[in-house]
Amino acid sequence: MVAIGIVSMGVYLPEKRMSSNELARLAGLPVDVVEQKLGIKEKPIPGDEDHTAYMGVRAAEKAIAKAGINPKEIDLVIYIGEEHKEYPIWTAGIKLQHDIGAVNAWAFDTALRCGTTIMALKLAKDLMTADEEIKTVLLAGGYRNGDFINYDNTNTRFMFNLGAGGAAIILKKGHSENQILQTHLITDGSFSEDVIVTTGGTKNPITTKTLAAGLYQFDVPDPTGMKLRLDEKSMENFILCIEKALEKSGYTKEDINYVAMLHMKRSAHTYVLDKLGVDHNKSIFLENYGHIGQMDQIISLELAEQQGKLKNGDIVVLVSAGIGYAWGANVIKWGK
Repeated sequence: MVAIGIVSMGVYLPEKRMSSNELARLAGLPVDVVEQKLGIKEKPIPGDEDHTAYMGVRAAEKAIAKAGINPKEIDLVIYIGEEHKEYPIWTAGIKLQHDIGAVNAWAFDTALRCGTTIMALKLAKDLMTADEEIKTVLLAGGYRNGDFINYDNTNTRFMFNLGAGGAAIILKKGHSENQILQTHLITDGSFSEDVIVTTGGTKNPITTKTLAAGLYQFDVPDPTGMKLRLDEKSMENFILCIEKALEKSGYTKEDINYVAMLHMKRSAHTYVLDKLGVDHNKSIFLENYGHIGQMDQIISLELAEQQGKLKNGDIVVLVSAGIGYAWGANVIKWGK
């Protein structure tokens, strides 16, 4: 099997920030609840020019510069950003491909909500393995689903951590560093209509009445029922995905050196690490970033690299969960 490794990463974050004090005021919560329970000290929010694909382009440019490659070397662009972007019916990956000058690539968009990066890494690896023409792949995109948050809606309080930003990652066939190993994914459609934007699709088109009522924002139609059903499965599926991805890669929980985890409430973050038997210093709690969707794992990896938490031979686990519901984990063997 030909090695497929990460060549570089790039992250773009808007300059504008929402502090814990501002979030507390908007949500009507004490500041200590925002900081300790929700786990937010601050989070980036979009400025006037920070559109979704735009942020992906900026992150991709950083990854390309770090890699020291010519964009013409890229064979495929996979857009990993959100559906909420510059235009509602639009293939953002093609725009991103054009803007970075990847004239020899082809592009498409993919989505699994906050599980998109995990899924796209597997997808890219499988495509590169199957197609000899695909040697260099760029995964990039942006996220600003915080636009759909109504801070007066307590049913969506678990989403008050949503921030904005872009991230990118470049993979190369035959690259022996930072090798992508195996992945495990779980999807459960019984949760598919538990967290939705109720208006704007074919079921409930946008009207002046629904806009005035704020129905274009996230809602949870049955918060009590969702919590009861999700509590039975969510943490269990987190751990299962990690264990299965490790097993497929020839490793166990004891081999984990770093966990790149999406931002969740602080207690859930530590619960996952404790269940894995992983020291808390082998992960970074994204309290100064919030939840930037599927960009979290790339942000966590880049921070870990900057802070010297990654060394040659480390076994790194990327883990995610996305509404729908989807859980996933990748295993990476870091370094040379």
